[in-house]
Amino acid sequence: MDVSLGGLPADQKKAVNLPPLPQLWVGYLLGFATVVAEFVDASLYRPDVVTNEIPIPSLYLFLLLFVGGVYWLVCVYRYHVVMQHVPGWKHPISPARAVGFHFIPIYNLYWVFKWPQEITRFVNWRFRGPVMKPQMVGLMIFAAFVMRFLLDPGLGLILLFLAASYVSGGLRRALALPPMPTLSPPPQTE
Repeated sequence: MDVSLGGLPADQKKAVNLPPLPQLWVGYLLGFATVVAEFVDASLYRPDVVTNEIPIPSLYLFLLLFVGGVYWLVCVYRYHVVMQHVPGWKHPISPARAVGFHFIPIYNLYWVFKWPQEITRFVNWRFRGPVMKPQMVGLMIFAAFVMRFLLDPGLGLILLFLAASYVSGGLRRALALPPMPTLSPPPQTE
């Protein structure tokens, strides 16, 4: 093993090309478009919406809600793809599992706290201190889901991507740090 002057093995000094983080501006754009579509849908007088207990959204509003939800899951998938490719880190959650567990009723309430916790564990390990708070990300995602499904879908989607911005910012800063020495292994998963 060739040791360089920086104290790290020479093979660790090589730059690793990680997959890109998700483009969150797309999610914000979908969120704002959904808010506008909600206003347009509400401004049109539709007697079927007034008489139904559960209003049926217009096709354009439904498509925006659907595409926004799918893009959120794409972002979750891409975060975990990036985490799988980080050298020196064994990420405990596969990308497919990260997305799939969002569809399990009741368990998904726990899952929105679990997968961000693993990413914040990585970020805090890289910074060697508590930089990100896992409870904060989980609460942001949970509040966004409550907002999205019970109150206002457009604002809920925007809140989801705000939480994703917090995750992306922490990951971006952590991945910009120099590689960790092999002497400090990552913490074990419970």
